[in-house]
Amino acid sequence: MPHRRRRTLIAAVTAILIAAGAPAPAVTLDYIGTYVWTDDDPRFGGFSGIEITEGGSRFHVVSDRTNLFWGSIERDDAGRIRHMNIAGRAHLKASSDEPLSKGYLGDSEGLAIGDDGQIWVSFEGLNRVVSYPDPDAPAQPLPRPPALPELRPNQGFESLAIQADGAFFTIPERSMGPDQPYPVLRFRDGTWEQPFTLRRDGRWLPVGSDFGPDGWFYLLERGFQGLLGFSSRVSRFRFDETGVAEEQLLLETSPLQYDNLEGLSVWHDGQGIRLTMISDDNFLFVQRTELVEYRLRE
Repeated sequence: MPHRRRRTLIAAVTAILIAAGAPAPAVTLDYIGTYVWTDDDPRFGGFSGIEITEGGSRFHVVSDRTNLFWGSIERDDAGRIRHMNIAGRAHLKASSDEPLSKGYLGDSEGLAIGDDGQIWVSFEGLNRVVSYPDPDAPAQPLPRPPALPELRPNQGFESLAIQADGAFFTIPERSMGPDQPYPVLRFRDGTWEQPFTLRRDGRWLPVGSDFGPDGWFYLLERGFQGLLGFSSRVSRFRFDETGVAEEQLLLETSPLQYDNLEGLSVWHDGQGIRLTMISDDNFLFVQRTELVEYRLRE
């Protein structure tokens, strides 16, 4: 069954059960493994977006310096990552066909791939969402999003996710204050809108998102605690037209348990829903690029 049809069917069945008064299932995440990824290419690192496809055997990752990498994944019999094979690299371009420079114009953060193979990237700095028919093509930008006060330099479109109906969702990395909600921006039918908000819990900042095969919206949040390092949290949400209809906290890590996890991909591995996260090493020798995987159990 095509990926989009399967997601739509699962989401519809879930909605029917909830409407019928069935109790919400208990949800846990089972740890699969962590893979530390290294490469000698000086462009390697700074990864802030990831997409896992073809049942866990293919990947795309984007760095915050406008570099896109893709390739295949070798796994053991238990499904744990054993090797990442880089098949290609591309320096992302502007709509003018000129290579983007890092910084304000080239701070690429979120990554999503449509069912048609189209590559979508969100940028902060100059906040925007663009598409690439192939990695070497010039950017095809969406209309500019509304000018919200939350969209400040280096605190903008950190995450990007595509819903089953083709709508895009993105959330800025900052709100107007620790107790102020995040605006959720949606691009649908050729128009940007801000249909609702999402709660903010103090130090937790949204850095990655994806719609899973079950139709839920999964959100990766980061907490930075100075010398204690990074902690991470994963929640999932069910949206309706008025906002958040249901929320479930799935994971909260201890400081230093993982590195600076920024990218999230939610996919089906043949046994259930799996979450793959990737860390941004900020091109610092004291940090590392790691992929962390969990499987959802209901």
